[in-house]
Amino acid sequence: MSDGRPLPPALELRGIDKRFGAVHANRAISLAVARGSIHGLIGENGAGKSTVMNIVYGFHQADAGEILVQGRRVELRSPQAAIAAGIGMVHQHFMLVDNFTVLENVVLGVEDGPVLAGGLARARAALEQLGRDYGLDVPLDTVVSELSVGLQQRVEILKALHRGAEILILDEPTAVLTPQEADQLFRMLGRLRAQGKTVILVTHKLREIMAVTDRVTVMRQGAVVAEVATRDTSPRDLAEKMVGRAVLLTVEKGPARPGEVLLEVKRLAVCDDRGVPRIKGVSFALRAGEIIGLAGVAGNGQSELLEALAGIRAPSGGQILLRGTDLVGGAVDPRARRRLGLAHVPEDRLRRGVVAGFSAQANSILGYQDRAAYNRGLLADQAAILAGCERQMATYDVRPPNPRLRLTAFSGGNQQKLVIARELEADPQVLLVGQPTRGVDIGAIEFIHRQLVALRDAGKAVFLVSVELDEILGLADRILVIAGGEIVGELARADATEERLGLMMAGVKEAHA
Repeated sequence: MSDGRPLPPALELRGIDKRFGAVHANRAISLAVARGSIHGLIGENGAGKSTVMNIVYGFHQADAGEILVQGRRVELRSPQAAIAAGIGMVHQHFMLVDNFTVLENVVLGVEDGPVLAGGLARARAALEQLGRDYGLDVPLDTVVSELSVGLQQRVEILKALHRGAEILILDEPTAVLTPQEADQLFRMLGRLRAQGKTVILVTHKLREIMAVTDRVTVMRQGAVVAEVATRDTSPRDLAEKMVGRAVLLTVEKGPARPGEVLLEVKRLAVCDDRGVPRIKGVSFALRAGEIIGLAGVAGNGQSELLEALAGIRAPSGGQILLRGTDLVGGAVDPRARRRLGLAHVPEDRLRRGVVAGFSAQANSILGYQDRAAYNRGLLADQAAILAGCERQMATYDVRPPNPRLRLTAFSGGNQQKLVIARELEADPQVLLVGQPTRGVDIGAIEFIHRQLVALRDAGKAVFLVSVELDEILGLADRILVIAGGEIVGELARADATEERLGLMMAGVKEAHA
C-alpha cells in the first residue's frame, strides 16, 4: 500500500469475449491477478485458456471487454504493445532460432544502439545479472539447438525479462520438460515471485497448480467457472471443476494376462543423426496382453529406440522381430509395418504425427490413406474419410468437432487426441506410444489411459515411453529403465517405486527381474 489503499491487480480482465467464426472461444472472461503472485489458469483442452492469454499478449484482439495493467486500461493490439506494457509470454512451442546463439536469440528484434557489438556487450552483462538474480544461468554463446529443452525454456524466460516483463505468462510450460526440469522451473518461478514479478501459469496439470500457485482460476467451455485460493482446494476438486464431473485420478486396471511374444528386440544398436551411438545392445520381448513402460530421463535414447522400432530410423545392428517377421533385414518401412499390425504414436506430434497445414480429416488418415475403406477405385472416398473423422472426433471428444478445420485451429491436446484416435482406430496388434498424454488435459488423460488398458485387455501389446513416472507406474505391467542408451534394469510393476526407478534412471544398474 502506498496511501492506505490496496494496490490494484497486476493484471485485470473485464468481460473478455472472443469468437472465431462459430466457435465462441471466450465468454465474458473476468479475472484479477495479484501483484507478486503465481496465478494458475487451468481447464481442459479447448477451454479457452490459451486464447485469452493470447489476447493479453496481443496476438488476438477481443471482440468485447477491457484489459487493465497495474490499474490502467490498455490497448494491446500487438505483442509489441504487450511487451511495452510489461507483459512477457513463453509459449508451449518455443520461438527460438535454432542456429543462433542464446545471446543472439535474446537480442533478436531489440538490438540496442547503432553498433550491434555494443548492444551485445550490454545485453550480455544484463543477462548475466538476470541469471544470477533468478537462477536462470544459460551458456550465452551456445547455439540453441545444442541446448536441452529445459535450457531452451530458460532462454525464452530470459528474453521476456530482458524486455522488461513484470507479468510473465507461461503457456503449458512443462509439456516438454522432464519431472526434474519441471521442478527446476518451479524453483525459478518462486524466485521470480520473491523478486516481485507476477506469473500466470497456464496448465492442465494439477500437480503444478498445487505445488506453486497462490490462486487458481478454472475455465470450462470458454467461461470462468471458479476461482479459489490454492490452499483451499484439492486436485480432485479442481479436476471436477475442470471437467464438470467426477474424474478418476488413478488408472483402473486388472492384472495382465501375457500371451505370445509379438515384438522381440535383440541386441539392437541405433545411432543418432551425427552417428553417435544412442542405443547400445538393447534386448527385450513384448507379449500380447501386456504394457511395457520405458522409463528414463529424456535424452537417454528413448526417441531413437522408438524411431527404430517404427521404421523411421535404421538400426546400426541387432534385430527387430514383429510376430516373427524380421523388420531390419528387409525393406520394411513404416507403411509396411502398419500393414503388419504395428501402429505408432510419436513423441513429437508436430514433427512426426501430423501435417499442420492439412485439415483434421486429412490428418485422420495419414499413413492409412491407401486402405480400401478410404478409397473408391482410383479416387479417395471423401465421404468415407469425413465420416471416419467425425466418428473419431465424437469417440475421443476432439474439440471443436469440425473435420474440415485446419489442424492449426486445434489446441495441442486436441491435436494429440486426433493422433491417438487415428492409431487406435487402426486396431493394431502392437502399439508404440511416445508421451501419449503430453499437453493433454486431465479428462482426456483419463480417457486415453482407459483406451490403452482396453487395447491390452483385448490381447494386444503396448510399448509405452513416457517421462511421467506417474503414467509409467499407473499403466505398465513391466517397467524397463533406460540410461545412457542401455537398459539398466527391469521391474515388475509390483516391485517398482518412484525412488527405485529414480536411482535406476540415474544409471544405477539392477539385475533384470
